[in-house]
Amino acid sequence: MSRICEGRVVVVTGGGRGLGRAHALAFAAEGAKVVVNDLGVGLDGTSGEEASVRRVDADGPGRRAADDRLAGEAAGVGEGGPVGGVREVGQVGEGGRARPGAGDSLTREGGAERQAGRGAVGNPAHQVVDEIRAAGGEAVAHGGDIATSAGAASLIATALEAYGRLDTLVNNAGFLRDRMLVNLDEDDWDAVVRVHLKGHFLPLKHAAAHWRAEAKAGRTPSARIVNTSSGAGLLGSLGQGNYSAAKAGVVGLTLVAAAELARYGVQVNAIAPAARTRMTERTFAESMAVPEAGFDAMAPENVSPLVVWLGSAASAGVTGRVFEAEGGRITVMEGWRAGPSADKGARWTPEEAGETVLKLLGEAEVPGAVYGA
Repeated sequence: MSRICEGRVVVVTGGGRGLGRAHALAFAAEGAKVVVNDLGVGLDGTSGEEASVRRVDADGPGRRAADDRLAGEAAGVGEGGPVGGVREVGQVGEGGRARPGAGDSLTREGGAERQAGRGAVGNPAHQVVDEIRAAGGEAVAHGGDIATSAGAASLIATALEAYGRLDTLVNNAGFLRDRMLVNLDEDDWDAVVRVHLKGHFLPLKHAAAHWRAEAKAGRTPSARIVNTSSGAGLLGSLGQGNYSAAKAGVVGLTLVAAAELARYGVQVNAIAPAARTRMTERTFAESMAVPEAGFDAMAPENVSPLVVWLGSAASAGVTGRVFEAEGGRITVMEGWRAGPSADKGARWTPEEAGETVLKLLGEAEVPGAVYGA
């Protein structure tokens, strides 16, 4: 029986753990050669030493602890799914750095061998590569910071140097720094937006430049990009203003990229996944625990079949779409559409505008609730 990604070369960012690891293994099982990118950083994007410094900061441990608890209770800090009526489908992989200049020793810029992170002891990307090779597949590791132009360029170069081509990019890297808005520091905003949004844009840009060159040379590819948004980006999530804004941006980026890159043979879609990862299994230990029997609905491997299909040539014609994936459920998400409308044909007075808005809202569908509200 043929495997749907036989011969394809796939890049997965944040591929060392959680959903990224599941995606990388699933692509390899379907015949793909995989480039596994991961920096091996902590849940908030910092190294162990940086994380310990962050815990003892100017805000004081009391406020941080209370704020973390509130954000956790409201939004389910991390990568997960429905828990006790609170559904959080957030962060999906741990890639990228905390902020420019932080943890420079984690970034290996230059050729593919250096970017592959040779000698990076304990990097989870290497562990996934070892798993793939042990199963008879082909894979290489990449240890660069994909939220920098040099790191993103080297990621694409690693695929081309190792395997001579690139077919699919899965943008999965990210981390969380959850705070209620009044307690959210500027650097925590910048760090999360950087890794999720810039960390999607830069690999996409460099991959697209390669595919455009291929198309102009008469070798139009069957290329695929799978971006990672979140329910937090679609509806919002209390305690995750930075993350929600970044993931909403990923949806906008997906729509624009799908329209711009279609002429070059590139399809671009996004997923909003829910699964058990390092963050959710800690925050929601009971709900995220592996069941003793039956279907493990929160296993990250449940999300990967959709990602593999979207990343394969079999998905021809599907582009500019967003899908929710959780357990055994796949949902096509429908975005903003024009609802009830009124046109006076002239300028409204404020009172008239208000009366009209209230009337239109009475005719409109009620929006989905913000997660944790």
